[in-house]
Amino acid sequence: MPAKPFVIALEEHFQAPELGERYGPLDANAAAHVRERLESLGELRLKDMDAAGVDFQVISHSAPSVQKMDAESAIRLARVANDRLHAAVAAHPDRFAGFATIPTPDPKAAADELERAVTELGFKGAMIHGLTNGRFHDEPDFWPIYERAQALDVPIYFHPAVPSPAVIDAYYKAYVEKYPIILRAAWGFTVETATQGLRLVLSGVFDKYPGLKVIFGHLGEGLPFLQWRINMTMERDNKGGRGFRDVFSEHFYVTTSGFWSDPALLLCVQELGVDHIMFSVDWPFAPNLPATDWLHRIPLSAADRVKIASGTAKRLLKL
Repeated sequence: MPAKPFVIALEEHFQAPELGERYGPLDANAAAHVRERLESLGELRLKDMDAAGVDFQVISHSAPSVQKMDAESAIRLARVANDRLHAAVAAHPDRFAGFATIPTPDPKAAADELERAVTELGFKGAMIHGLTNGRFHDEPDFWPIYERAQALDVPIYFHPAVPSPAVIDAYYKAYVEKYPIILRAAWGFTVETATQGLRLVLSGVFDKYPGLKVIFGHLGEGLPFLQWRINMTMERDNKGGRGFRDVFSEHFYVTTSGFWSDPALLLCVQELGVDHIMFSVDWPFAPNLPATDWLHRIPLSAADRVKIASGTAKRLLKL
């Protein structure tokens, strides 16, 4: 049997206590065993990684992050979170890297914090959670973040968060009490984040910043499965620009976080190509071992498994 490939997981979360305290008992991360793991940036995290054969984590703050805060608090707490994560990476540079928390309520400050995190702390990009106080990030006010990301040659990872209250009221209120997960991984996360992806493509931001790269977890939040139909129908309105499929396939990378399905993975390979797919677990919200067990038996060639396990992440993040 060939040797197992080096494994990099890059949607793996932590929580700075300062942010957890801000959200209090409504924090979805309040379950004791999850909170314990989120706040571990050492022994417990490494033990879980070792038991499942995860060689390296790119760590990011969990949702909720700073996207729903006022600008002043977001700026202050993003810096706290990034400095805390930097200390952990410095203690275990052979096991950890970081994605920055950026204070999107102030887009200029977010771009500046991204630059600080990359140039001074050595981070590999940034993660944004859901909308910023109800606003999608394709709006031009947020474009300084993408200009800076292109200049730094780092990706932006778009992670889900709970939908806005208006969406919950309109779409989900009849089912939330009995099925609260409908707001999160079962459906709400996907709808909200896929909408963000669609809007990013339509906004023209990738024409303005052709070097911009973004990452979507959970095998692309459904968009790879829909991009043929989106592309075909959008052609009616497209006035000579690049089609949705061309833009998505060039600029978007997807990860396997919390989504370990052979048929779904194979469709993503067909739609995007194996070079745009990277391994992730979504730890500690998902366990490491089922994810790595699946990784080593996916029905692809050994070379393609290496690309998904770590090869593409090494190239994209310059690890």
